[in-house]
Amino acid sequence: MAGPVPALPDSFTPSSNSVYSDQFGFYGLDCNVPGLSKVILDKLNMKDYQDYRAALEGKSKVGFRSHKEMFQNLEDTFKFCACCSKLPSNLPDPKALKRCIKCLNVYYCSKECQKKDWSLHKKFCKMLHKVSIDRLVEWLVHTGDLPFPTEVWSRPAKDVRCWDDWVSIQGDLTLRLEPILSGQNMTNLWTNACRPRPEEAELRKSVWRVCSEFFARSLTVGLGIQMSRLDPYSRPLTVHLVGAGHNETLGARLTDMDELNRMFPGHQGLEVVMVGPEVVQGPIMRPPLRAFGPRGRVYISAYKGLYHQFWEEVVEKGEAAKPDLVVGFHPGFHASQGLGEGWLPTLLLLRDYNIPTMFTMYNDAELQYSLQILMELEMDVKDTGPNPFSSQKPEQVQSSPNKAPSYCNAFYIYFQGLLETQQEEE
Repeated sequence: MAGPVPALPDSFTPSSNSVYSDQFGFYGLDCNVPGLSKVILDKLNMKDYQDYRAALEGKSKVGFRSHKEMFQNLEDTFKFCACCSKLPSNLPDPKALKRCIKCLNVYYCSKECQKKDWSLHKKFCKMLHKVSIDRLVEWLVHTGDLPFPTEVWSRPAKDVRCWDDWVSIQGDLTLRLEPILSGQNMTNLWTNACRPRPEEAELRKSVWRVCSEFFARSLTVGLGIQMSRLDPYSRPLTVHLVGAGHNETLGARLTDMDELNRMFPGHQGLEVVMVGPEVVQGPIMRPPLRAFGPRGRVYISAYKGLYHQFWEEVVEKGEAAKPDLVVGFHPGFHASQGLGEGWLPTLLLLRDYNIPTMFTMYNDAELQYSLQILMELEMDVKDTGPNPFSSQKPEQVQSSPNKAPSYCNAFYIYFQGLLETQQEEE
């Protein structure tokens, strides 16, 4: 059995393989841009990573005097030369750093660096233009403008197999998107975003991509329910969302999984318990159910801590229902020895209790590494492949933008219990 996960120091700047890294500026940082994490802290008006964590957990606030300052500081965290990795503070003239006029996303300290990098950057320039719009439009999730409202499914869940199927049952989205595009928050966004407002067609596509990431979570849970051959109409179901963190719980609302109501109309009751050491305080931070909730409703609760601790302290004491399904969005147990140690007790628990489990991955490389670990643990991997409800919003590596993008929940692994091995005949 592996040792316990190390405690987080009071003042801490995460490395690229940190247990505690996340995509809000620190996810995937590497040594390509020395000092970038310090730049991010400075632009957030924070002295160290402890302040950053406190803000994410609602214990303190980020001190911006205006939306313009907030968006300008966000943009400043992307200001480094994409070719030589120099920060503005390392240049004789910090204003010499110029942005690519096509993607409005990467910067160069000189024409020489831009020319040298063009053969690589041109492969990603159009995609990075989408990224530059999406990361601003995503702010509308936190204002409450997104996601747009959806319709009750006119087809059974088994017949909605991909995004095209899902869009087809939504009807004309124009009437639902128009108030968002013409709303005051969208106007405020581009008034203060330090860049021109994109064309309406571009904004419409960006809104869809950002919403696809939001809806992908509940649709992926629904896909796991179907893979497990669970019937939400015959009895209430409990789903544990293991490894939940900032992405799922920062600004989370009690309605965030309501797409499951539309996917399974009239179900007997669905509970989603978000469990993880990086769970953020908010409305969903309430105890899990001991008895089943109301029919046709999704009940979201949360527990801050590691999953095997939650199992020992809550589930085994009868204070929460045992799961019918466990889902993990990008658990990342493949990334480092530290993560492996943190996840090992949970993985063994899932295996030994024979719990149907579905994990998602950002890309094929993460999928293959994760599969290797699960096979070494003798997990019975029953299915794996591209997720038909992958997010459509491209994710760049902040410190190395000219790389192939990743997509949230792009791949999945479905496994359950211990792999049975046939005994050799004597």
